[in-house]
Amino acid sequence: MTEKETIPFCGEADPRNSGAETQDKGKAIYSQEIVWRNVILMSLLHIGAVYSLSLIPQAQILTLFWAYLCFLVTALGVTAGAHRLWSHRSYKAKLPLRIFLAAANSMAFQNDIYEWSRDHRVHHKFSETDADPHNARRGFFFSHIGWLFLRKHKEVIEKGRKLDLQDLLADPVVMFQRKYYKTSVIIMCFLIPSFVPWYFWGESLWNSYFLASILRYTVSLNVSWLVNSAAHLYGNRPYDQGINPRENRFVTFGAIGEGFHNFHHTFPFDYSTSEFGFKFNPTTCFIDLMSFLGLASDCKRATKQMILSRKAKTGDGSA
Repeated sequence: MTEKETIPFCGEADPRNSGAETQDKGKAIYSQEIVWRNVILMSLLHIGAVYSLSLIPQAQILTLFWAYLCFLVTALGVTAGAHRLWSHRSYKAKLPLRIFLAAANSMAFQNDIYEWSRDHRVHHKFSETDADPHNARRGFFFSHIGWLFLRKHKEVIEKGRKLDLQDLLADPVVMFQRKYYKTSVIIMCFLIPSFVPWYFWGESLWNSYFLASILRYTVSLNVSWLVNSAAHLYGNRPYDQGINPRENRFVTFGAIGEGFHNFHHTFPFDYSTSEFGFKFNPTTCFIDLMSFLGLASDCKRATKQMILSRKAKTGDGSA
């Protein structure tokens, strides 16, 4: 299958132009090309977000509440959708829930579900290697945002092509979102967040756009990136001290439950991504609510005995 990546902020690499190998003292070094378009766009986005902060005092309370609500929907599109449902298949979702999560994922604008899930599976299978899209061993900046400024390493591309992605290809919701991704991003990430405050309670379109679209989008991106950076570099490892991912409560708070990262990489099939269930985990609360409503089912969990056994065997003794 020939893929055409479409996301302007993430600069998908062409395998024929992803970098060059040179030799240095007998070691192969892979030189990755800078994607200047991404550097410029991300710089402008963050400048716009900083400017947005100056608009908060003059915005209506409803607009600020709406921006936060959009942030929560955005986060769920990644955490409950692309991550726990489609990447790890840790639970099953009926069509209405899958449609909602796909729309929320377009609001997140972090690549379509198919590409996001493919790269995330590569990240788990080859974590902290050149095949990991945001290899944390290359430092905080690279794993946080720097990886978006470079063409993908050839190992990411080659290993991604070898994964079994038939479940994603067989999901019509995933394929529909991928086909119409640019249009869905324009509508969900920018038009709807900006239009609602202006139309329903008379907020200025300027304030609506910068607060509910630009600021909300920038914050949601950085919160997600902290899972790749901070949660792979800072924190304890009570489940497996032999892997890089850590338990990071700060990231857990911001990323609505995704900071229990040592647990998640130890038990990636667990829909809760932690042993604490819904505690400190709004995404788990959401999935539990969907299960109560009959829209989610087959939520997989690591058993208590599995967790205790793994802690005793490979944990760092911190919990």
